[in-house]
Amino acid sequence: MKKTLLTFLLCASTLSALAAPDPTLVRQLAADDNTDKIEAIQKLALTADPEAARILQAMADESLFLAGEQVFLFDGELARDAISGAEAEMPEDAESVTVNNRLRGELANALAALRLFDSDREVRLKAAGELQTNVSSGMAEILARARDQEQDAAIKPLLVLAHAQATLGDTDPAVRLAAVNALAAAASPAVRGLLLPLTDPSIEADAMVRDAAVQAMKSIERTLAWGDTLAGIFSGLSLGSILLLAALGLAITYGVMGIINMAHGELLMVGAYTAYVMQSLFRSYLPEWIDWYLPAAIPVAFFTAAAVGVLMERTVIRWLYGRTLETLLATWGLSLVLIQSARVIFGAQNVEVSNPSWMSGGVELLPNLILPWNRVIIIGFALFVLFLVWVLMNKTRLGMFVRAVTQNRPMAGCVGVPTSRIDTMAFALGAGIAGLGGVALSQISNVGPDMGQGYIVDSFMVVVVGGVGQLAGAVWAALGLGIFSKLLEGWAGAVIAKIAILVAIIIFIQKRPQGIFALKGRFADQ
Repeated sequence: MKKTLLTFLLCASTLSALAAPDPTLVRQLAADDNTDKIEAIQKLALTADPEAARILQAMADESLFLAGEQVFLFDGELARDAISGAEAEMPEDAESVTVNNRLRGELANALAALRLFDSDREVRLKAAGELQTNVSSGMAEILARARDQEQDAAIKPLLVLAHAQATLGDTDPAVRLAAVNALAAAASPAVRGLLLPLTDPSIEADAMVRDAAVQAMKSIERTLAWGDTLAGIFSGLSLGSILLLAALGLAITYGVMGIINMAHGELLMVGAYTAYVMQSLFRSYLPEWIDWYLPAAIPVAFFTAAAVGVLMERTVIRWLYGRTLETLLATWGLSLVLIQSARVIFGAQNVEVSNPSWMSGGVELLPNLILPWNRVIIIGFALFVLFLVWVLMNKTRLGMFVRAVTQNRPMAGCVGVPTSRIDTMAFALGAGIAGLGGVALSQISNVGPDMGQGYIVDSFMVVVVGGVGQLAGAVWAALGLGIFSKLLEGWAGAVIAKIAILVAIIIFIQKRPQGIFALKGRFADQ
């Protein structure tokens, strides 16, 4: 047993000695010339030695010191000899090895390359991702070794691309051609920038490499164009989902009571500030549950906004039915009251509402197309609310009464529908849905007293284009308006896009004043 243990220790010490970094390269890290430092960094990285990684990390942390011919690692308390790893007394005249931005980039690449040999898959995957840009030619050898031994299907393609970038400047045209063909599959803006110089005859002398670079550029540009278009569509869907939540409530109240509620945008603000209050309460009293403040804010925002809506309807709007201009002016005044109330309670400055951790990050579909989780969840939330509203309007007694009042108020009253109570409940429902829209809006936009002003006009356009009181029309109009807005913004700018959409809506209303879906019923047809 003792002999076996002794043999193991001797083998371990022998392996440790063999793995010790080259003293010459370690001292070269402290050279005066940055080119010499970079050469030493690259050569140490090629060893794939954990000790080399420890030394390079110390250099990146500016914990590498030089005294004469001796190099030390100093962590603020303990000094060690950089070569042997033994504890040492660092001389008082030792100087820190200077690291500039160029060296930091080389060190980052070298450390990432060394992590490619880690046994942990996640460590290798992260390191391969870090090596997708700004890879120097000196890393080609170690990247080839990592690529050849890597078996993971997700990591290997990343190493192929990184190696291709490192060999793009090789002296052998065949190697450069292989690198261009490998990079053609990446389809990212960074790769396009790498390939662009190779299309110039004054830079790339080989015709085959130039032709391959030109073809790769065309393929990448087509893919990027698709990515930009899809990104615009997704951004439009995200905007449309917010408009849908804002317009659903407006479609109900405008359809039932014919009220032009200029304070509807401020009901969005009420919902957003409710999310802020819930976040503050969770931070103060339930910090361990802070990620769940948003689900808690949803019902609170609905009932808070609904209560504000009932208060508005009972105190002001109820007395102005059938008087369109007075209603418009009164609700505009209510919007100013709500804005000023928010300024008094929360201050004039925007407040911070952060995304829960489970809404952070995104899904990368293309190099230039990342779908953020917060927007994906908001789209799903809007569809869920839409489903609940559809069920309420089509499968419940309240929904039947609301549809009856929307289509023919006098007849609905004659057959016993309590129109006054339906008005209040419909207004509460519309205000509550707007509050939910404010919660969603708080996750992608600033929360402030004036935040609702930017959505009221668009919400009315959704209602008018979709058809008064029609949920299906509101859905199509909201999503269409959102998508066309974002696509036009990418081509013509935000201002021109807004003008173009407004002109298109005016023309549409002239041709079809009842909207996409018209109300059905005797009163509606008259």
